[in-house]
Amino acid sequence: MPDPAVPPTPPVLLTSLLAREDLSLRRIAGPEDPGTVVHWVHTSEMADPYPYLLGGELLLTAGVHIPEAAGSGTYFDEYVSRIVAAGGAALGFGVAPVHDTVPRALVAACETHGLPLLEVPPQTTFSGVARAVWQLMAQSRLAELRRVTDAQQSLASAASRPDPVPSVLRQLAQRLGGWAVLYGPEGAEIAGAGRRPGEEVRAALTRLARVVRPDGPAPPTGATPPTDSTPRTGATGTRPTEPGTAGPPNHPAPPTGATPPTDSTPRTGATGTRPTEPGTAGPPDRPAPPTGSTPRAGAARSGETRAARAAAFLRPDAGGAPASQTDPGRPVPTSATDTAAGTHLAAYALGAGHGFVLGVASPQRAPGDHTVVSVAAVLLSLLTGEQQSGTGAARSSALVRLLLGAAPEEVAPLLGGGRWVVVRARPDGTGPADPVAASALGAALGSALVDPAGDVVRVLVPAGRTPAPLPGWTLGVSAAVAPHDWPTADTQAARALARARATRTPLLRHGPRPALADLVPPGEAAAHAHALLAPVAAHPALTETLRTWLSLHGSWDRTAVALSVHRNTVRQRVTRCATLLETDLDDPDVRMELWFALRRL
Repeated sequence: MPDPAVPPTPPVLLTSLLAREDLSLRRIAGPEDPGTVVHWVHTSEMADPYPYLLGGELLLTAGVHIPEAAGSGTYFDEYVSRIVAAGGAALGFGVAPVHDTVPRALVAACETHGLPLLEVPPQTTFSGVARAVWQLMAQSRLAELRRVTDAQQSLASAASRPDPVPSVLRQLAQRLGGWAVLYGPEGAEIAGAGRRPGEEVRAALTRLARVVRPDGPAPPTGATPPTDSTPRTGATGTRPTEPGTAGPPNHPAPPTGATPPTDSTPRTGATGTRPTEPGTAGPPDRPAPPTGSTPRAGAARSGETRAARAAAFLRPDAGGAPASQTDPGRPVPTSATDTAAGTHLAAYALGAGHGFVLGVASPQRAPGDHTVVSVAAVLLSLLTGEQQSGTGAARSSALVRLLLGAAPEEVAPLLGGGRWVVVRARPDGTGPADPVAASALGAALGSALVDPAGDVVRVLVPAGRTPAPLPGWTLGVSAAVAPHDWPTADTQAARALARARATRTPLLRHGPRPALADLVPPGEAAAHAHALLAPVAAHPALTETLRTWLSLHGSWDRTAVALSVHRNTVRQRVTRCATLLETDLDDPDVRMELWFALRRL
């Protein structure tokens, strides 16, 4: 469940905001921590802004709320302490029009409590500061989206290589600047890539991988798996108590000298009434914090909390034994995170259901990392699922048997048995089809038996799946045949594809209807065909040209398109055939006899 107290936009570094020349902001107090981030901007002139802050704000004020005698009392110390207790990221003080300079007591209080204090010059409006923060957020979000998009394209390209699993792991490790590893069902490292971490980090990542594996350790009672969707402690929207308090009392009273505004409307909350800031609708009521809770420290402590929560799943011993007996009915998280030796760890269960786990270890966790790793997990799920599936193993076995000399009819049962059709496909554009397009073609035809050979893709499809025309492709489909007739079906598909391209038809099937030539015994018909076509049989180009020319009713142009040659070449070859056969090809009886013979050749 997403944390309602954390905004969906990326945070902005305070140093980036100070670097904006158009704002001219100046840090005059507080620590110079380069990791300080701002989640949003809030303007308030309340003497006690604590009830109206969620944490991570750059609070802007012009000092309207400061009483005249504030410099001699504890007003500023209590004011700053309340901002720090609410989790404010920084305080911006506008020096006009109420105050000409930042009060020295406020500077001292910010130094004491470690709150960055920014001086906002007169020419810089508070709305301008807020606009600059949102601009930086938009730039950060755009950079994150570009990074994720580039990573997705790189991972997809890696998955199409001959060694897809190692390629995906290498690309992922390169994108994260760390280490990526694939664990097998038994927990062993199958493949890894990137900078190999130390033994401590590797052992912690191995234990974390057991959390997301279906047969991993069951979580303790009341524990929550450390997934990215787990709400983070310190950002749940509840108001923790001050240090030293024994329970969940009402919010402390405003500092001495502060007078609540008289024009505000009281509002009933979880622990009493809370004034609403003048001119604003006010935040929703927040429930009282649990006993013993500590002041909010922002997102800085969330990593420690997740690490502690992840450690609750495992024993502290080096062996990483399960903390409790395996519960078959327990819900298994799909991802888990942890931190070890300053290295961020994450484990993702692959969706194939075979117990594979993807583990990553990176020195830092940048925005978009979870999305990038999720894309890699999906690709690896498909790759490992294909490797372990029965159909994938059967195809590998059939290929090996064919290479070792087995007959097609012997290996066909491994592929599903029955009758088959051969589909020859050619892309409508120029150039051969790339492997990704060929795989997509096979998926559309319902078969993974794809052979991208040059500018033509061949697909072996079960006869029960009727191929249909596909946009961007020209298809030639053979008749349904038994496995021992696969070579004949391939020839039929090739001829059907040639006719389809010549006639500009998206899909053309080989006609299985019996012809007059089938009335002649096959042996006699074959002998007659060889004798009749003997003069041209020694020239395959002449035979194929004559066959194509006759099938296209003597069209020179269509034959040229089907054979990918010039029309003059077709004329020369047909004339050569007529000379060698010593016959008149304009005679329809001659054409018919030659066509019957070519079908038997």
